[in-house]
This record gives sequence, structure tokens and C-alpha cells, in this order.
Amino acid sequence: MINTNHEALSVRQQCELLSVNRSNIYYKEEAKVDETGISNEIHEIWFKMPFYGYRRITAALCRLGYNINHKRVARIMNEMKLKAIYPVTKTTLRNLAHAIYPYLLKDLAIIRANQAWMSDITYIKLPAGFVYLVALIDVYSRYIISWRLSISMTTEFCLEMLKEALSKACPEIINTDQGWQFTSHDWINMVLLANVLVSMDW
Repeated sequence: MINTNHEALSVRQQCELLSVNRSNIYYKEEAKVDETGISNEIHEIWFKMPFYGYRRITAALCRLGYNINHKRVARIMNEMKLKAIYPVTKTTLRNLAHAIYPYLLKDLAIIRANQAWMSDITYIKLPAGFVYLVALIDVYSRYIISWRLSISMTTEFCLEMLKEALSKACPEIINTDQGWQFTSHDWINMVLLANVLVSMDW
């Protein structure tokens, strides 16, 4: 519409004739920022640290030298459908029908091996999902007596670990949390039949 190189009419004159504000002619729309590079960087960080939310990814980008705020990162992540992956798996689930035993390790001086063992279940995140690890550790020596991996939180893999551990040695006390695997009748019976005291965290 406006010819900035017109031979006879200046830009001002053309604007007056067309009733156009001259400032609009000189306004250059800011070029849309190509976010491909920053999107790739965000995806790379998220792939390595999938538990990072937009704030932690923003901090990681700033450490890499990017001048970017968390609102922009949040928007890009939303467009890419990237969300922080938070572990939601609980490894301590009580069965209220099971008996609970007292905690025996309070103020107890641990002075020798096989005086007390402790067991717990944790999970390991793999690309295909979670696997569960249960282990028995000697409190005094910190030696791992036995351990097992499972793709599900069954009592069976805990019992297999306990059976193997008791075939090696016999402690005075085995302490666990109040998860239903450790309060189950099968676990308690195996511990008591080995003449071991049962202890549970509060």
C-alpha cells in the first residue's frame, strides 16, 4: 500500500492521502522466535531427568546460559506435553487385620553382628516400569545378608529372601516397617519359628 521508494510522494504524504498513521509504517513486527532449539534442549533435560518440573528445567537451562523464565518453559513443556514424572508407588502399605509388634531397637546398644537385622522394600525406576528390591541388612556390620528383586510387591519374594538369610545365620531380632508383607502370617511365622524376635517401626 505504501511505497517507501515512491518518486513523487514521500511516505508522509502517502500516509496523509490514505489516512494512515505513519508510525505504523515503521513498525516492524517482532519476528517470531524459533523455539525449536530451546524445545530440543528442554526435551533433552527432561529425558535425562524426567522427575524435573518446569522450574527445575528452567534452572538447568539458566545454568547452560539460556536467558529464559519459568513461564516460557512451562508453556513450551505444555505444548510438548512434557510433565514431571513423580513416583507414586508406596512400598509401605499396612494391613489393619495383621498384628503389629513393638519396636525393640530403641535405646538398644548394637554391639555385635547378628544381634539385629533390618529389612525394607524400595523401588527402582526402569524404562519399562518399576521393580521392587527387598533386602535384609545386619545393623552392626551393615552387611547385606540377602536380597531379592520382583516386578510386584508380593509377600513371596520377601519370604524367599528371608528363607535364604536364615539359612546363613540367625539374628536375635529382625526389625521391619509395618508393611503388609512384614506383618503377614507367613513372614511372622517364619521369623518366630527361627526363634527370632519380631520388631517393627512405629
